[in-house]
Amino acid sequence: MPETPIIITGASDGIGAAAARQLAGTGERVVLVGRSPQKTKAAAEAAGLPYFVADFTDLAQVRELAAELNGRYPRIKVLANNAGGIMGARELTRDGFEKTFQVNHLAPFLLTHLLMPALVAGHAAVIQTASTAAKRNGKIDLGDLQNEAGYSPNKAYGAAKLENILFTRELDRRYRDQGLAAVAFHPGNVASNFASATTSWFRYIYRTPVGRLILISPDQGAAQLTWLAAGTPGVTWEPGGYYENKKPAKSADQATDQALAAGLWDASARLLGL
Repeated sequence: MPETPIIITGASDGIGAAAARQLAGTGERVVLVGRSPQKTKAAAEAAGLPYFVADFTDLAQVRELAAELNGRYPRIKVLANNAGGIMGARELTRDGFEKTFQVNHLAPFLLTHLLMPALVAGHAAVIQTASTAAKRNGKIDLGDLQNEAGYSPNKAYGAAKLENILFTRELDRRYRDQGLAAVAFHPGNVASNFASATTSWFRYIYRTPVGRLILISPDQGAAQLTWLAAGTPGVTWEPGGYYENKKPAKSADQATDQALAAGLWDASARLLGL
């Protein structure tokens, strides 16, 4: 019988790689997905795990990734949409979308959609790595999903993390009756390469020795992802929810707007031609 794996994106380093190691250590079948061929291969080989490579700034690569995963795994136990990051100056991808919006929201939205038959067959949990940035800087205007008005790296990232939470709510609403469970979480402020390409003030925290003194380790940040992936929906955690420190938490006011969640879903599907 084909294996039913846990798939983790953004797993070449940081909390994705740490969670993969933790889960594999408990006997789980784990598959890594990363952007860098070299880093992803190194992380996978170090843990003895299979891997795939896809750059989320190119949606053709996301589609190829989905085709490869569907061909290998007819059932998926967990999809952890962990890939993402804060960017620099406003930039469009080759697909014509603002980079922050595409990497953090549209690409995982597309991947989840394309893997849906395997996710439903595996009664999967879909986990979104969100952030407290959704509460601090997140505000969504369905008429400006491309962040054209008043762009800043923090504003775009906050909106994207809020979109992750809204996507979780709508995914739960649409697919809970088919056995799917969705959840979003904030891993904490983790010492990683998260802010390596940004011009935001975040770089002073993530890229300087002094700033890193206040950050937690990737293993500490991964512990909550591992807890969610290994847990039982409806018992360990509540589907459709948002968590911090393994507890339900409140995010931005818009995070509970179900009409906005449905509108975001519909707008995303239109942009992707789904």
